[in-house]
Amino acid sequence: MKMNGANALIQSLVDQGVDMVFGIPGGVMIPIYDALYGREDLKNMLMRHEQGAGHAADGYARATGKVGVCFATSGPGATNLVTGLANAHMDSIPVLAVTGQVRTTSLGKDAFQEADTFGITMPVTKHNFLVSDVNDVPRTIAEAMYIAQTGRPGPVLVDVPMDVSLAEVDYQPITEVKMRSYSPHIDIDEAMVEQAAALINEAKRPVLYVGGGVITSGANEELTRLSEKTHILVTNTLLGKGAISEYHPHSLGMLGMHGTAYANHAVNECDLLIAVGARFDDRVTGKLAAFAQRAKVIHIDIDPAEIDKTVQTTVPVLGDCKEALAMLVEKVQPREETDWNKKIMQWKREFALQCPANEGALQPQCVIAKISDMTKGEAIVVTDVGQNQMFSALYYSTTKPRRWLSSGGLGTMGYGFPASIGAQVGRPDLPVFCICGDGGFQMTLQELAAAVEHKLPIKIILLNNQYLGMVRQWQELFWNGRYSGVDISVQPDFKMLAEAYGAEGMRVKHPDEVDGALARAMEINDRPTLIDFQINPQENVFPMIPAGQSIEEMMVNRPKGS
Repeated sequence: MKMNGANALIQSLVDQGVDMVFGIPGGVMIPIYDALYGREDLKNMLMRHEQGAGHAADGYARATGKVGVCFATSGPGATNLVTGLANAHMDSIPVLAVTGQVRTTSLGKDAFQEADTFGITMPVTKHNFLVSDVNDVPRTIAEAMYIAQTGRPGPVLVDVPMDVSLAEVDYQPITEVKMRSYSPHIDIDEAMVEQAAALINEAKRPVLYVGGGVITSGANEELTRLSEKTHILVTNTLLGKGAISEYHPHSLGMLGMHGTAYANHAVNECDLLIAVGARFDDRVTGKLAAFAQRAKVIHIDIDPAEIDKTVQTTVPVLGDCKEALAMLVEKVQPREETDWNKKIMQWKREFALQCPANEGALQPQCVIAKISDMTKGEAIVVTDVGQNQMFSALYYSTTKPRRWLSSGGLGTMGYGFPASIGAQVGRPDLPVFCICGDGGFQMTLQELAAAVEHKLPIKIILLNNQYLGMVRQWQELFWNGRYSGVDISVQPDFKMLAEAYGAEGMRVKHPDEVDGALARAMEINDRPTLIDFQINPQENVFPMIPAGQSIEEMMVNRPKGS
């Protein structure tokens, strides 16, 4: 079939199974958007900022397991995508970004809206392409999709000059991708699995530490089987929520800086740490020299670069988590509950999470706990970044994979709401809750227009403390209460703002209003609902291990005198 490069690009996306893109056009993208005109098999959701497009594609990918696709024009359009790409890169999320570029004859000449998109995005993508020949368009799209979703997933960018979009090509669909320079499949070394099983069989105080790789590989069933067969308790990273149901008696919840005290105590005293699809990031380990000092380490991961990068591994198992765990389950010996389990359960009772006494103030923990009790995991929760994120990680119980979406590695304020748009588009069968702070929400709130236009029934839970809350908390605890640059009390009336966009707006000031507001939000299915929860502005997230410190410095509650 004869067609121009733009039509070849769109047809290639359709051939790869893409049916939705999130984007904004611009001058050099007009041929590509023209190729979308009138198509029913591929739709564009017009976002209001390219960062929102990137996060929406990211949220779509996390919620569905498929590649999320976003479009942006050259120059500022492409540079506005960088935060979204960096966010996906840090969390290993499969995203394909297609950007327009000036004509090949203008490259390097400071043409209008020219930027070196290829060079700018190289550090924040798994791979990127600059297409210089229209005949390469179909294969480039096929390879980009393949790279994004295989091995350790990540974002891939394809930069398309305008003259390439306009040139003619004899289109042939690409049905198979083989790349000599890229072979993502790893054959698992059975001998290493046997060594790992031997360590597990010998251990007296083992703990499973699981990350986002378990979600990516769909290994939650294998993980649960391993835990149940061996009675090894499970702690998860922020991105590992949903790897095992947090209602399961073997779940210890999240570990790390704001993790549960009992999970941190278990890791601190274990003699074997079984890390699965996790990368030992600094928010988990704290002071490296003091992290799990007594433990041997089994590390199961698909990326060889992660082995020994941060923590010395006793037994590495390279390969897909699902495949490796399935092999490991067959090789380990069953064991019953031990005194070690009972000790951890004692910690779990001693340091149980509780909603603080209200004393007339609306507490964020209690709002999130209400949502958790109401949904019982049958919802997708998307968070923004900051106190709202940590409160949600602690007080919302996730039961299944791909029901928890949060910016982990990059910690991107403004991520939550556009990501919830992508999640709702990808999973229209589930209610989507976006839990965000008043600071992060104001960074991407313009995407309310897209959510209203497409009648997305997202429930926006705005935890409004009129501060950049997490920074304020650090300033209170470690900077003698010198609050600098964190007061955001000059802000819009969020209820009226939602209504101005055509969404439903509510305001909640008292604890006895929470149930009614959440019930009303669940009834609304044709537009977003924003509930402005005006929470206690002084509430802090605990437990907390100060940055770079060890569990010995963990604060379970607000220090006396602060």
